[in-house]
Amino acid sequence: MLKLEDRPEAQLRTQDWYKTATRWTQLTFVEDDPQRYDPAFWVDVFKRTRSNALCLSAGGYIAYYPSEIPLHYVSKYLGDTDPFGTLVDEARKLDMHVMARVDPHAIHADAAEAHPEWVSLTRDRKPREHWALPGIYVTCAYSSYNFDFITQVIVEIAEKYDIDALFGNRWQGHGVCYCQACEDNFREATGHDLPEGSNAADPVWQAWAAWRRTVLTRLVAHWDDAVKAVRPHASFIPNMSGSSLMEFDLSVIQKHCPILFVDHQGRRNVELGWSAGRNGKRIRATFRDRPVGLITSIGPEEEPRWKDSVQTGPEIEQWVHAGITQGLFPWFTKFNACIPDDRWVEPVVDSFNLHADLEPVLGQMQPTAEIAVIDPATTLRHWAPEKRHLAELNDLGVYQALVEARLPFEFLSDQVMSAEALGRFKLVILANATYLSDAQCQAIRDYVAAGGSVVAAHETSLYDEKGKARADFGLADVFGVTMTSPPRSGVRNSYVALNGLHPINEGFGTAQRIIGGTQLIAVEPMVDVDLPFLTVPDFPDLPMEEVYPRLPPQGAGVVARSTAAGGRVVYVPWNIGEVFWTYLAPDQGRLIANAVKWALGKAPQIEIEGRGVFDIALHDGDEGRALCLLNLTNPMMMKGPLRETWPVGQLKVTIEVPGGRRVGKARLLVAGRDVPFDLVDGRAVVDVPGLETMEVVQLSWE
Repeated sequence: MLKLEDRPEAQLRTQDWYKTATRWTQLTFVEDDPQRYDPAFWVDVFKRTRSNALCLSAGGYIAYYPSEIPLHYVSKYLGDTDPFGTLVDEARKLDMHVMARVDPHAIHADAAEAHPEWVSLTRDRKPREHWALPGIYVTCAYSSYNFDFITQVIVEIAEKYDIDALFGNRWQGHGVCYCQACEDNFREATGHDLPEGSNAADPVWQAWAAWRRTVLTRLVAHWDDAVKAVRPHASFIPNMSGSSLMEFDLSVIQKHCPILFVDHQGRRNVELGWSAGRNGKRIRATFRDRPVGLITSIGPEEEPRWKDSVQTGPEIEQWVHAGITQGLFPWFTKFNACIPDDRWVEPVVDSFNLHADLEPVLGQMQPTAEIAVIDPATTLRHWAPEKRHLAELNDLGVYQALVEARLPFEFLSDQVMSAEALGRFKLVILANATYLSDAQCQAIRDYVAAGGSVVAAHETSLYDEKGKARADFGLADVFGVTMTSPPRSGVRNSYVALNGLHPINEGFGTAQRIIGGTQLIAVEPMVDVDLPFLTVPDFPDLPMEEVYPRLPPQGAGVVARSTAAGGRVVYVPWNIGEVFWTYLAPDQGRLIANAVKWALGKAPQIEIEGRGVFDIALHDGDEGRALCLLNLTNPMMMKGPLRETWPVGQLKVTIEVPGGRRVGKARLLVAGRDVPFDLVDGRAVVDVPGLETMEVVQLSWE
């Protein structure tokens, strides 16, 4: 191997390296790979997928290079080989960027015996043996193991090899560690003993979550500084999901992480195909201009963790395409460098090549929308990690309703709700943003005063950011209502009745009432409002002879009003998003869509006529506008793994043309041909003959 200083390409590395790292191959070695795998196979994969970046296992739990650090376990199959160095050199020959993967979450018994302070302890103060492999031990993420030992590993890799970044996998720890250092450090920082449970309402748990966030923030900065001390252009990049943004101070990402990755490798259980792109929206909600990659596994992501298996080709392709649709660049990951089943290769090659073909256009654009869903990171911080999915049910229901309504939208983090950030959107949705600070409420209030529109539901703003209940909604004046009785949960047999003629209650046929919430808040108007739906007082669901309403509809079921500044506000005093997501009855989805379309106050930017279910995203650039259409139409849409995608078409697509722009050409990028278009009332109308997995309708400005 050439010495670092002898490599001419080393002078070409710049701090902008990440801008051309847009298709990633990740290979995670297993211990016996060094003497069994075929490097030529992987070089061929690099070429066929047109990958321009590589993430490769280097060290941490196992080193795949000849490490000289004591207690850094080196693969017993390494011999005189250097599999990490070999593939780094091969990748550099192809002008690929390289990121070294380290995994610090576990250590072998000899290291645990030599340094018991590195080991995470259980609540009964016993060493935390690994849940999947007895005989090895889970490390304490907040200890000297990460701050000192793994820092040495990172520095050694950066010194020995021509890399652009270090990637930390499973670096955040696994819950509360009860080691002496954690006890002492937590008590010194907060005055509390470590929490004995994960009750999100417990002030001690909240203090621990904040302390953990502080420690992890410091750790990312520490590792990044260590990398840059060796290679000034390089970075340490933490692995994360959308919710991981809550786990450290956002300023650390702004300063230290020029590129981000979403580790959401595939659908699990009943996840829908759009959930891949949703994660990209969540990170972009905070860091709009930060490039984000989607990590996709070639195997299924179900709980039994068949990590060395292969899922169907359509499933792989749809997941990658979902990321492309929502502005994420692709990354695939393979565990085990030896290939017992190569059925993943062609789908990865096809989807990566599609990205390469689309990149010249989409790479110059940014996802955009006039609708934003407020991503409630503040709300989620009040939930234990294992229960956060319960807090997201309302958001998931709103997401599904907007997908079915074919409305492009973005997320906006509640942590960055500045006037400038809110001002990008004509409408914001607060599906159930329960915990909002006075400052966050004021930001929404100012947004509405400036002409913005809002759709909100249930407990939005009923608590402050610390979890303290307010006497009334923090946004009561925005909603135009006051709370007359506190929330009720566990409500059965609840309905809302259509009231008069209003765009929000259109499309329900001859129905007089539809399903209501399982959690209700009684409110009454404070100002002049419309009530498209009234609450039907709930009544018994058994015995069957007793199933009839005792009282006529009364009280607000949906509140709608127009503001003096020209905006519109809709407030739904029940858990409509959760009810829709849980039961998927179409009426609640229609009600959400109707509320959004009415509050928008104009024709949506995008309208699509034709049959099918699509995840869509609108991308804008200086030279044009592009609509990505991801076909979700398949017989197993609500449950993976996907067997096949059903082609759809013909579609009529209408795209709003921004003021001052003239359309010169319309093109279908995946089909690879120009198509005719009509201009109607400032909107371009394009016929899409059909699509199988994905199509992109590009409008080029004259």
